[in-house]
Amino acid sequence: MSQSLAPAGPMAAVVLTGDLARPARLTVADLSGWPRHRAEVSFECATSGVRRHRFEGPLLHEVLLGAGPGFDRTRRKDRLRFLIAVTGADGHRALLSWGEIDPDFGRAPVLLATRIDDTPLDRHGPQLVLPQDRCGARHISGITGIRVDGGYPVV
Repeated sequence: MSQSLAPAGPMAAVVLTGDLARPARLTVADLSGWPRHRAEVSFECATSGVRRHRFEGPLLHEVLLGAGPGFDRTRRKDRLRFLIAVTGADGHRALLSWGEIDPDFGRAPVLLATRIDDTPLDRHGPQLVLPQDRCGARHISGITGIRVDGGYPVV
C-alpha cells in the first residue's frame, strides 16, 4: 500500500493573481474540472540521480485561460509580454513565459498535477510539472500561488 502525501488539516489551495479578469482560489478538487493530461517524467536530480514519476492534472495554459489573462486576444503577439510566477509552500519559485506554454508558440505541456504516481494531492496541493525539463529544478510541490503579469514598462 502506498504512503499518503496528505498531511492532516484543511485542503491546500493555489491562489491565481495578477493581470487576470477572474482571479481565483483553487483546490485540487477544483482543478479536477479541467481535462486531465498525463505525463511520465524522468528528472535527473543532481543529488539523488534519476527520479521517475507519473503525473496527472490539467494544463497550466488551460487553467490560466479560464482566469481571463489580460492580454489582447486579437493581437497574437500581445501574449508574449506575459510572465507567470509560481510559488510553492516551501518558498520554491519558478518563472515561465506565456509564450512557453501557449499552443501557438512553445506549446510546452506544463501540468498543474493533481496526482503523482496514482496518489491524489488533495491536501498537499497541486504540483507544477514541466515534462520537457531535463532536471526538476522548476518542479514545484504544494503550489500556493500563481501570478500572471504583463505590465512591464517600455524601456
